[in-house]
Amino acid sequence: MSFPLLSSSVPVGALIGWMLVLTVKHVIADFVLQTSWMAIGKDQKTGWALPLLAHCLVHLAVAMVLILIIAPRFWFVALIDFAIHITVDRAKGLCASRFGVTLENEHPWFWTLIGVDQALHHLTDFFLAILMAAN
Repeated sequence: MSFPLLSSSVPVGALIGWMLVLTVKHVIADFVLQTSWMAIGKDQKTGWALPLLAHCLVHLAVAMVLILIIAPRFWFVALIDFAIHITVDRAKGLCASRFGVTLENEHPWFWTLIGVDQALHHLTDFFLAILMAAN
């Protein structure tokens, strides 16, 4: 199987650079700065809004700082990232709470749900990197 040749007007160096920046942002916000209160709370049936908002505001803050340092004209990308992140994490939370998908109960879908969540976040980062690299 071969793929057709694809041409692109997106500079590869800029794309890689933005992907690195957004990946570092994601690791910092999703793993280093996310507390247990955020991680567990945002997936609950009730009381999920404040932990989810706090978690996504961390993403917004880290993204905004990095983008303002590197290319302030893209400040709005942090807002797009926030909106998509809160949507993806809420969808994951709905699935987790509705079907009881937790690590504690060793639910068979737990790691699949985490994997889909992370894949969607990385795809978001990829498309945002393309947006910034192309402009």
